Amino acid sequence: MGVPFLDLKAQYAQIKAEVQASVAAVFDEQAFVLGKYVEGFEKDCQQYLGVKHAIGVSNGSDALLLALMAAGVKPGDEVIVPAFTFFATAGAVARLNAVPVFCDVEADTFNIDLESAARKITPRTRAIIPVDLYGQCAAMEAVMDLAREHNLCVLEDAAQAFGATRQGKQAGTFAHFGCYSFYPTKNLGGAGDGGMVCSNDDELADRIRLLRVHGERPRYHNKLVGICGRLDALQAVVLAVKLKRLDAWNKRRAEIAAAYNKRFAASGKIKSPPVAKGNTHIYHQYTIRVANRDQLQARLGEKGIGCGIYYPVPLHLQECFKAVGGKPGDLPVSEQLCRESLSLPIFAEMTEAQVKEVADAVLAAVG
Repeated sequence: MGVPFLDLKAQYAQIKAEVQASVAAVFDEQAFVLGKYVEGFEKDCQQYLGVKHAIGVSNGSDALLLALMAAGVKPGDEVIVPAFTFFATAGAVARLNAVPVFCDVEADTFNIDLESAARKITPRTRAIIPVDLYGQCAAMEAVMDLAREHNLCVLEDAAQAFGATRQGKQAGTFAHFGCYSFYPTKNLGGAGDGGMVCSNDDELADRIRLLRVHGERPRYHNKLVGICGRLDALQAVVLAVKLKRLDAWNKRRAEIAAAYNKRFAASGKIKSPPVAKGNTHIYHQYTIRVANRDQLQARLGEKGIGCGIYYPVPLHLQECFKAVGGKPGDLPVSEQLCRESLSLPIFAEMTEAQVKEVADAVLAAVG
């Protein structure tokens, strides 16, 4: 029958009436930018995350950019970034004319390798950006220990992990800043672009609020050079509806992942994603490793089963970072993951029949 990689229409069908009523309320008031709806969503997130400040911003990329700006990262500063992640993590660094310094990741969790990161620290290092990739936290306690040792600012890129926990603490709440994305395909996704920065530091949070409105306070009086980085009210009300259901949706994703794990356990050719000790995993992606990844992707495509490659090129080998000087072989784990990783369908509305169809197809293709 075929299985889509993601089915947002199935999710929307559950919440259509409530979303449309919330959106209509915004249109009735014609209050589209910041305001009470954004403030209400921010308060909901503060309570959910257990943080003092949750600040709605325009998207996940700007969340990273604003956090770097608030941290005082300047041209020439070095910021350590894992090479196996979405481009925005390093792109935000480069936009400030700072230097992304790439480190390797762990082969099992896909998250930052702290030994590799530690070797990259120099007197010019200003910050480090661990990424909670695919839906589970990096080893944030160790990251913070390393940062304290070298007086570094930490930005936790939790764009894919809103709702995941480590030792009972929410993803994004370990560092000086937590940065989230509400892109529509995320577990908590809006009806367009949106993002958030969280912090427990009053001063840093105030700088984020100031920087997201061109550094303006009061109106037309600019204290800093900021950006237009505000969250729209329409996104806030959609996200507020979804936030109430997020834990249930994430629980269902974990059930699907457990079903995949059980089916793949006997195969010596499939490496399922482990959950690190102390973590919960929200499975933004269910990503396996296989030696014949490209062949498997083609076989699944023939059967109408969606899948995705995140990511085919490690950041240290991207053309735009050629000046940084990365070359093949520098970060072997990241390079290997780019060759072997494949993400399978996983969304809360998947039926048991769909899960079985995907697992059967994968097992048949790998032999």
